[in-house]
Amino acid sequence: MEEQTHRHRPGSPVRSGIPEHGRIPKYYAVKARISELLDELGEGGALPTERDLAERYEVSRETVRQALRELLLEGRLRRSGRGTVAAGPKLEQPLSLASYTEGVRRQGRRPGRHLIGLEQFRCPPDVAPGIGAEPGEPVWHLERVLLADDERVGLESTYIRVARAPRLDVDFQPDSSFYGYLRDSLGISFGEADEKLETVLATPREALLIGTPPALPMLLIHRFSRDQDGRPLERVRSLYRGDRFSFTTRLRAE
Repeated sequence: MEEQTHRHRPGSPVRSGIPEHGRIPKYYAVKARISELLDELGEGGALPTERDLAERYEVSRETVRQALRELLLEGRLRRSGRGTVAAGPKLEQPLSLASYTEGVRRQGRRPGRHLIGLEQFRCPPDVAPGIGAEPGEPVWHLERVLLADDERVGLESTYIRVARAPRLDVDFQPDSSFYGYLRDSLGISFGEADEKLETVLATPREALLIGTPPALPMLLIHRFSRDQDGRPLERVRSLYRGDRFSFTTRLRAE
């Protein structure tokens, strides 16, 4: 027990995920050894081939493949060309009214966005309450791929009344912060928001836009924001790669 306690790292599974009876699947033991190898390689270090790993750990290539699949899903590995390399730490995004741009910049990364579409249409009844619109009223839908150092890491869809941002299609730079535009150009500040976070799988279209396999778990955030006067402002659906993001918040006793 003392040895296990000494080897345990904060944030990792207790007893390294080994059940009390001590029996673990063969792939999991290989996964643990590859994880140690990744620590030695450091970010960007190239992982040996499946064949080399199978020979090193004296297991089948399918066992190695299963271990690598889990490490990819957990964000410990990333594809690079035809090979696989050790991934860097996940991006930590605060659960707050700070924009995506601010959150990424705080970690020394370069935020960016790629415009998929900006369209105007009549507001459906199910969208109207969240943005303070009347059914049939003109609304904007802004859809963009989220980037961090030119890596595609998410997909963001925003709905807002045309009356709140009438020149959005003319004055707004699609690769910039939407919150910054509202604040600096329109004098609109955010007051509060309701958020719901859940895990999902991307649709085939979403996976294609983000550049991930459809089986990769995603973190989905629904946000309903209100302005400084408490009026409904926007509805946002943000999809983040589960292997590249974690979310943080600070809790206070009520």
